[in-house]
This record gives sequence, C-alpha cells and structure tokens, in this order.
Amino acid sequence: MDKQSLMQRNNLIRAGVMGANDGILSVSGIVLGVAGATSNTGTILLAGFAGMLAGTVSMAMGEYVSVSSQHDAQEKVRRVQTEALKSQYDTEFTFVKDKYVAEGISSHLAHQAAEEMMSKDPLITTVRERYGFSLDHELSAGGAVLASLISFPIGSILPMLAISVMPRSMREIATFIAVVIALALTGYAAAALNGANKQKAVMRNIIAGVFTMIVTYVIGSLFR
Repeated sequence: MDKQSLMQRNNLIRAGVMGANDGILSVSGIVLGVAGATSNTGTILLAGFAGMLAGTVSMAMGEYVSVSSQHDAQEKVRRVQTEALKSQYDTEFTFVKDKYVAEGISSHLAHQAAEEMMSKDPLITTVRERYGFSLDHELSAGGAVLASLISFPIGSILPMLAISVMPRSMREIATFIAVVIALALTGYAAAALNGANKQKAVMRNIIAGVFTMIVTYVIGSLFR
C-alpha cells in the first residue's frame, strides 16, 4: 500500500473511531440525563434519538469543514509556492539546499540532493521542505463525512439499547457499565491508530465518559 492510500485509510479510520466515540459519549450523557429526570422509556429514547440525529449531522459537518479547511490551506500554499518558483527559483533552491545542510548533509551532497529533487518536482519539494506536508497526499473530505455518518449512529445505539432493554431497577448502572467498556475500546483503538500510549488513552476516555454521565444524570435528577 503506498503512502497516499495509507494516509487516506488512516483518515477514514480516525473519523470512524472518533465518530463512534462521540456517539457513545454524547448519547449516553443525554439518555442518562433524561433518565435522571423521568423513568418513561419512550421519553428517554426520544431524547436519545434526537441527540443521535443532531450529533450525526454535527459530527459529519465538522469533519467536512475540518478537512475542507485543510484543503483550502494547502491550495493557498500551492498558489504561493507556484508563484515563488516562477519569480525566484534560485531562492527556493537555496532554501532547500540549506535545509539539507542544516540536517547534517555535506554542502556538496545537499546541492546534489536539492538539484535532483527540484528537477523532479520543485513544487512538491519546496512545499514539503517549507511547510512540512506533501501536496500529493490530500485527504478525502467525503470519506471522512461518510465514516462519521456511519460510525456516530452505531456508537449512539449502544447506550439507547442498554437503557431500553434492561429492567428499570438496573438500567442506569447497566448503561453506565456498557458505556465504560465501549469507551475503553474506542480509546484503545484511537491510541493504536495514532501510536499513542494505549493505557493513558483508555483511562482518559473512560474518565471523560464517567464525568459526563455523572454530571448529566445529577442534573437530570434535579428536575425529577
């Protein structure tokens, strides 16, 4: 798999994991908050369903705006560097060569490397060296939107299912436990994808989820 397709895949996985995580966390907070105020299952599920719809659209649009904004920034850099290469090619060449020298390459080899890279694709070379990203590795806004549209509702189903199928006497605690387990899984998946510390990511996700559920349940209980 080439680097571009790997980045595209990771972007879709990231959007999917974060969508599922937000679906679990947002809707669990809603259903437990409403459960703190009323024992009516229909009311609880209606609130959860409304939260699922609103969250799905919000998450998908957030992904679209985020990735599209990144594309806009990259296009601006493309225009700036295209013009710079037309008007001051030597300056751009010297910048690339000097950067290679600063990284420990001898002046002679740095000149050769810069000459080879600039002759192959000066735009991609100067953008990479000046701004730290590659123009030929753009992410898909549509793919991120689709991943969110699918994953957020899937994550939302868990707390609604748990609170609706369990007996009234234990549905809050059952939902709480189910959500904690799910958040541990999504935290682990996010850390595995990003190469982060898995234990810290899991604990951070669980703590955020527990705090959200406790606060919303207590607030809901005030209106019982």
